[in-house]
Amino acid sequence: MEVFNLYKVLLDYYGFQNWWPVYGNQDKVAEISIGAILTQNTSWNNVEKSIKNLIKENCLSFECIDKIDIEKLKNLIKPSGFYNQKSRTLKDLAKLFLSKKDIGREDLLSIKGIGQETAESILLYALDKPYFVVDNYTKRLFYRLGFTAENISYSDLQKFITGRLPVDLEIYKEFHALIVKHCKEFCQKKPKCENCFLSHKCIFKKVV
Repeated sequence: MEVFNLYKVLLDYYGFQNWWPVYGNQDKVAEISIGAILTQNTSWNNVEKSIKNLIKENCLSFECIDKIDIEKLKNLIKPSGFYNQKSRTLKDLAKLFLSKKDIGREDLLSIKGIGQETAESILLYALDKPYFVVDNYTKRLFYRLGFTAENISYSDLQKFITGRLPVDLEIYKEFHALIVKHCKEFCQKKPKCENCFLSHKCIFKKVV
């Protein structure tokens, strides 16, 4: 199976995911960027709770994040966990967006608490820049389908995928979302191979 064919098979099965989920009615860039920080090391259900707290306080914006007392911010985002670090990261992120118009990858990576996956999630989903996001789901699926080695680096996996796809913002967004969807449905840490529609292509199934 080719990489682009995998995208089409996943899209045919699951349909468009229309990521990133947005709940507020105002600043999409701020909400997605804030969500990308909050989702680190936690479930999306917990992120939703934090975002709803921020919405209630009318604080789902960089202006509010910048001005709000950090202890109050910690309390609002507490459901997402790691709120001490995340509150500081959000403060730094807000300052960056309020001080600079054209935000790039290196700008985001300069902030403590933002790594490659988070930076490129912000670039792709919030800023509509064509960066393909690689996460643990991507590594797991591509290894199990026999595309790549289990220990492939972030940058090498990203190059492998983007080298086999058209440079297309919507494909990048949908493909990443579809990979996450599939890994939550079937290709979990303990996979549900018996019901998976990709099992006939899966090398991993043969050894479990």
